[in-house]
Amino acid sequence: MTNPDIKAFVFDAYGTLLDVHSAVRKLSEELGPDAQSISDIWRTKQLEYSWLRSLMEAHSDFWTVTSDALTYALKYHDMEDHDLHARLMSLYLELTAYQDALSTLKEINKYKYTTLVLSNGSQEMLDKSIKNSGLQPLLNKAISIDDVRIYKPSPLVYKLATDYVECQPDEILFVSANAWDVAGANYFGFRVAWINRFKRPPEVLPGRPEFIIDSLSELKQLYQLNT
Repeated sequence: MTNPDIKAFVFDAYGTLLDVHSAVRKLSEELGPDAQSISDIWRTKQLEYSWLRSLMEAHSDFWTVTSDALTYALKYHDMEDHDLHARLMSLYLELTAYQDALSTLKEINKYKYTTLVLSNGSQEMLDKSIKNSGLQPLLNKAISIDDVRIYKPSPLVYKLATDYVECQPDEILFVSANAWDVAGANYFGFRVAWINRFKRPPEVLPGRPEFIIDSLSELKQLYQLNT
């Protein structure tokens, strides 16, 4: 399917291009049998705290939110340790890129499309994570929510992408593995591809994915990237 109206591919970062569980995985032997639970709670609280802070109008940058979420996850398992916390936070800046992220961005990068990241991450942590993952040369820009000081799925965040590209929302194909982000992006007006990596049902919310895919590599099948 060729769609010449698409001007930009806009990707979520955490969970879409970057494996958010890879930080804990690197210390899995040290963390023991609770490793996966720590990682799951860390991610859940990271998202919850971003949404709650947005609703409370009590903004903190995503680095602080991520740190607070990790504090909770370690407390939950009675594993509070300053050194462990510091090492895990450092590893969060070295998240592994999904294999399909590197190959797909290399393919898209051959053609006319703008490629962006639009993320809740603070600009500094986002820039470091993308550089360390090897994705930086394959992206035109990584856009953080820092300027608007509210987290996705606020429409103010999605508008950052249309402002940068100078286009209408339906001229962007937004790609995310997070179903809540998919809902927010489509409700804003983006065309959306949902990478359903974990075979979950869609959220019962306004906004639906136009495409449901298993891998980023399937984007080429949706939009044949011809010159």
